[in-house]
Formats: sequence, structure tokens, C-alpha cells
Amino acid sequence: MAETPTSDVIIFTTLFKEVYQKCFEQPLEKQPLESEYKHLSNDIEEKTGLVVGWKSLKNYGLSILEEKPRKPVNPSSATLDTLSRYVLAAPAITEAQRKKLESPYGYWFVYRDQLLKTQVKQGTSISSHSWRKPGLFLLLLFIGISLLIVFQPTGHFKIEEYFQRLEEKDLSERGWFLLNPEDEYWNKRAFMPGQMTLFTLPGDNWRTKENKPHIYNLLCREIPTENFSTEVHFSNFIPLENWQQAGLLLMEDTLFKGKSIRISIAYNDYFGGFSRPGEILVQAIASHDNDYANIEEVIHYPLFAIDSTIEKSIIGNNLKYSALRIEKHGQTYRFLYAASPFENFSFKEAGRYDFNMKPRYVGIFALRGFVDSDSVMPVSVRFFRLENLDN
Repeated sequence: MAETPTSDVIIFTTLFKEVYQKCFEQPLEKQPLESEYKHLSNDIEEKTGLVVGWKSLKNYGLSILEEKPRKPVNPSSATLDTLSRYVLAAPAITEAQRKKLESPYGYWFVYRDQLLKTQVKQGTSISSHSWRKPGLFLLLLFIGISLLIVFQPTGHFKIEEYFQRLEEKDLSERGWFLLNPEDEYWNKRAFMPGQMTLFTLPGDNWRTKENKPHIYNLLCREIPTENFSTEVHFSNFIPLENWQQAGLLLMEDTLFKGKSIRISIAYNDYFGGFSRPGEILVQAIASHDNDYANIEEVIHYPLFAIDSTIEKSIIGNNLKYSALRIEKHGQTYRFLYAASPFENFSFKEAGRYDFNMKPRYVGIFALRGFVDSDSVMPVSVRFFRLENLDN
């Protein structure tokens, strides 16, 4: 910023102290050591994917803690946004992705607005002298922001997405962000008018000896509640190669280091050497953190067997409209599906599973696993819903 208004300097001071508190789990009361600033810089980069140099952090700390600062605080907009992302536990992102996919430095404005709203609700105001004095003001401020950020509101909410506007700016403003972009196919997302098209590119959210976890063009958003229902609807998606699939992925983090659980409509023709017809199925997979190489198939629900006795046109008719839903109540996950020739269909339960996981993000994906194939199938996504079940 060319000039930082006084009120923004005060808000930045509160932000900086929260950053320190989050990293070291103690208040900023004395000037940290250089080693602490270096650790803080590394932690910010690890959590956000973005860089704030330790020397810059040291200069901010000096200015904030000095009674009569020799140099005014003047952080850049990028720094304000990065520190806000750190405090708000935003998903990690590269600098190129931030510039390409998000509104300019939006997390800073989210943090700033939340702080100002907290002050209005508490009947206090931010003044040029109160921010240096600890006490009730900062205590209430910290509690208010913690409630907003950590515990999240429990009031009823429902997000519905019809994918009518697919410009990256529009998606970002509606709360979406993209992981692992693959430009060639992401640029084809408007392939089907009135829907979003993903493609079954190579990848998966669990690692093998030869492959690191990745899913290209994974479209995600945050889950701001403990218990919820989320669903995705497809049109004319008929996977026909091993392991083509599309569905919903719940994640603890966006780096695939923590736990995850997903549901998908998939194709399978592997039966351990036994001769059986290939199948289209509803599958749910649970994955533990990065220390576990193995995954657990918790739902295997065949929909159709692909053999000579069943015409593909019949399968295609029954998969004209399909949908998947996950409902979370505590540690219990309920998996549902729909497959119908009609747009107005009913969901059926495929199964339930107890899993000790606290998902923070939901993603819509299409993939074909780590298989040797050049086949890429389009997947038409026509609807998404996320709704809390806390009330």
C-alpha cells in the first residue's frame, strides 16, 4: 500500500499479534529473537504457500512493540493478505494462483471487515491510542475473532451452485478455489453450456511408491460447520475404463497430508484374476494421514455390470442423471446416491461409516487414478449443494 490509513495500521497491529499468537501459542509481549522470526516466516510459508520474509516480520515487530516507533508500519497489500490467510486458516496457494484465481487480496478485507464488525457489536471503536494498551479491549477482540474463525457460526446456511458463471473471478467470489490447475483442460470447463465440465485426468488423493498424491483441477470450498450435507449432480456420466470416476472429496487440508474421505461413481474391471464383467459402482474411500500408505474401501456398491446381456443404451438411460451425497453427523458419514433417467430422482443409501475426521474442505473431482491410459473423459457437473445440519 502506498499509504496505510491509521485505522488500517491499528488493524494490522492486531493481525500481527494474532499471527504471533497462532504460531507460538503465547502473546506478543517482548521483541522476539531472530530465530523466532525465521521460524514464523517458515510456518507462514508452510501454511499458506506464500512468503513473508523474516526481516520484514522483524521490522513489523520492532515498529509495533516500540512505544515511539522510529519507522511507520507500511506492509504491502500482498503481505496483509498473506498474514490474513494465515490467521484465517485459508488453503495453501501459490502466488501465481492468488493473482489468477482470487479477487485482489480478498482475505485481508475479510479479516478487516470481521474485526470492524466485532468492534461494532461490542460497542467499542478502534482508536489510535487504544491499540497499544493491553486489557479488556484486546481480550474481547481476541475472543471475538477466535469465535468467528475457530468455532464458526452455527446458524443455518445453504450454498447452492448451478455453475452458470464459470469465469475464475466469479467462482472465487462465490467461495471456490482451484487446486492443481491443469490449464489445457481447465480452460474447457464451459464445454457443455449451463454446466461445468471436468475431465478424468491422471491422479489420486493417496500416494503410491511411484506417485505423489494430486488431483488436477480439484474445485474446492471451505466447510464452515461441524455437521453437514453436501451433494453433487452429474449428467450423462458413464465411466467405462478402470478407474475413471468423479465425485466428492472431503479433506482435512489441501496438501493431502491429513485424513480424507470421498464418494464417487466409478468403473472397475479388476477382480484379482477372476473373470467377471466390468462394473459401474458407487465407491467410498477413506484415507488416513500421510504416514499411512494404504487406503480403506468403505463402500463398494455395484450399480451395473457391463456385459453382453446389457445394452449400453440402457445403462446410459439410467445414468442420464446421477448424484452423490455425503451426510456427516459427528463421526458418522452416510453415503447416498441417485441414478435415474429423470431429473427428479430420489436418493438411496449406499452405506455408513464411522471415521474420526474433521473435514475443512470439500472438493469436486474427476480422475482416472494412477493407471497407464490416455483416455480422458468429460464429466458434466450441473449442481452442488452444501448445507449445515447443526440445527
